[in-house]
Amino acid sequence: MISSSYRLEMSLKKVLVVNKSYPVAGLDILKEKVQTTVLQYLDYDPESLPEIKKNIKGYDAVIWNTKHHLTAEILDLAGPQLKAVSSMSSGLDHIRIEEVQKRGIALGNTPNVLNNAVADITVGLLIAAARKFKEGIRELESGQWKYGVQWSLGLDIAGSVVGIIGLGGIGQAVIRRLKGFDVARFLYTGRSDKPEAKALGAERVPQEQLLKESDYVILACPLTDQTKHLINADTLKLMKKTAVLVNIGRGGLVDQEALYDALKDGRIFAAGLDVVTPEPMPKDHPLVSLPNCFIIPHLGSATVKTRNDMASIAANNILLGLDGKPMLFPAY
Repeated sequence: MISSSYRLEMSLKKVLVVNKSYPVAGLDILKEKVQTTVLQYLDYDPESLPEIKKNIKGYDAVIWNTKHHLTAEILDLAGPQLKAVSSMSSGLDHIRIEEVQKRGIALGNTPNVLNNAVADITVGLLIAAARKFKEGIRELESGQWKYGVQWSLGLDIAGSVVGIIGLGGIGQAVIRRLKGFDVARFLYTGRSDKPEAKALGAERVPQEQLLKESDYVILACPLTDQTKHLINADTLKLMKKTAVLVNIGRGGLVDQEALYDALKDGRIFAAGLDVVTPEPMPKDHPLVSLPNCFIIPHLGSATVKTRNDMASIAANNILLGLDGKPMLFPAY
């Protein structure tokens, strides 16, 4: 039971939600206990970032549900009373964590809750890229549907080697799903052994070995200074000509110019991408033109339940942070 004094204290707190797409499930939690303001803009509105900068001053907490970067400039505009920030995402590469931390601001995110939804998308991308969905759809829609025993041949999953770079919650959920596809071996890379790997039947190997031996390479790691352009001209040369690359991490994990060249020249078989740089990707981007590059618009966590759960966690992160308690998912 929440005391009346607690309600009075929290009702004086002001929370800013910087993107109007924030689900009602999160708003309902916030509005019960704090003054909540939602900026009526989306990321792709030209006024979005200027309005954030214009309006952020004076708030005690912020739901940073945007792709815009939370920088030192914006934190300074917010003012010293800012005590809590929560993203509505698993990754925090769009937030200058060190700037938030040095100001003594509690920071949270929403990991784990999206693992199953993103793992589903990963398997979908893997199949779509390996079985030439994009090429087939193009032929169907253009009236060029061909046929014959050698037409539109793709790759099998059964008997394959699947390598996952980043065996966190999403990577583990991907393996659980692919178990039913009779994969021969699961490989993963990481700084240390994952205790869950043994039960999943996954073998930890050096990254170079994973790239050389895998039929499917799945990127499920965060974007950091160390992982930026993890897939580049040199690492692509290590991969099999029949390999399929799947990226559900962040667009910056891949040097897209190098990927374009490798796909165009047939040095790898195909790619399936849920994340790209920039987002949104222009329709005239070279990768979009390739029949063996299957791209979807960052749909990984886009289910009703997952987004509602993410919004609820972000809201509770904020309330806990304002109350001086550990967030559900603290960033540090």
